[in-house]
Amino acid sequence: MNYINRHIEDYILRASKTFPVVILTGARQIGKTTLFEHIAKEERKIISLDNPILRKNAKEDPEKFLQTYSPPILIDEIQYAPELFPYIKIYVDKNKKNGDFWLTGSQSFTMMKNATESLAGRAAIIKMSNLSQSEINNEKINPIDFDIEKLVKKNKEKNINVQKIFKTIFNGFYPRTYTEKNLDIRLFYNSYIDTYITRDLRNIKNIENETAFINFLKIVACRTATNVNYATLANEANITAPTAKAWMSILVSSGLVLLIEPYLSNILKRVVKAPRMYMTDTGLVTHLMGWETPEVLENSYMSGAIFETYIVNEIYKNFINQGIKPNLYFYRNNSQEEIDLIIEKNQIMHPIEIKKSANPKNPLKNFKSLEGPIGTGYVYCLCNEIIPISKKNFLVPATLI
Repeated sequence: MNYINRHIEDYILRASKTFPVVILTGARQIGKTTLFEHIAKEERKIISLDNPILRKNAKEDPEKFLQTYSPPILIDEIQYAPELFPYIKIYVDKNKKNGDFWLTGSQSFTMMKNATESLAGRAAIIKMSNLSQSEINNEKINPIDFDIEKLVKKNKEKNINVQKIFKTIFNGFYPRTYTEKNLDIRLFYNSYIDTYITRDLRNIKNIENETAFINFLKIVACRTATNVNYATLANEANITAPTAKAWMSILVSSGLVLLIEPYLSNILKRVVKAPRMYMTDTGLVTHLMGWETPEVLENSYMSGAIFETYIVNEIYKNFINQGIKPNLYFYRNNSQEEIDLIIEKNQIMHPIEIKKSANPKNPLKNFKSLEGPIGTGYVYCLCNEIIPISKKNFLVPATLI
């Protein structure tokens, strides 16, 4: 298997020079352990708590465990032994050496509480995503820039290959789908759901019916790129609305769903308005929907929503791979006029629309309803080059994220 360079590596190394503990969290199979192993030096011990014997030792006698496996150390799947956290705290307080502990964990919904309580001020908690398009293409990260002259220089003016884009969307962005040439995509996603998701769910007390939860996951996948309506989700999944809300929280915490909050002038109102939900991997969506080829996906009734999901996730990954927590919102006014995404940079609102078209009509006509300074707006679409559609708004090829 070939290693794919990850843009977040630089951010992790900077964090390791600043904090005694670096915790890398995110969904399963996105390459957390592989990344750490790739950048680790030879003197760093690598311990996986997937090993039942090591896990037992860590849980039953965490102090002895850390004496046996002293830093610098990489502990994989730390969520299986939360008993280690207090003893890691004692160690780092005594030794005060940055970069001693690298920890990975997939179950952030259980792990973060323990880490926050035990390692406050001592740990950098970094959320990792699956592969970005530029990582797949082995390209350097290009920060999203609203200086149109700089963006024009990045435009290679290559014709967009729509079939190639939808093949990528169909395959998804888990590293194994690119590092293993003979991988059976369908079997991979079946295994991902059966082996990883359900295994994690067994450790969550409020998930009593795994079959019902997987059905809920399928319903969420079907509704990617729509506003969250817990009553509707509950009705379709035959569960209660509080259960739907709790299960959505699990999907978000485990890295399978991204929620984008609504933009409002009064920040206090954001918590009472429904967010917009996106599955974080389009390949998982296509598998859950039962589509068997990229062509079926491209021609499906959900192709626009899937394309929007792809673009929003690429924008999100662009920010977090630089160690930046993005200010991303969507906009909807009382007249039901919408803007797919708003990127707030330096207190300036940049409206973003996403269209599965090569020549969409001007979809940013409603952006004047926004309150506050309005900056350059982009319409990410399937055009081949940057095209101005007004003084401050441009059609932008989807490949330029």
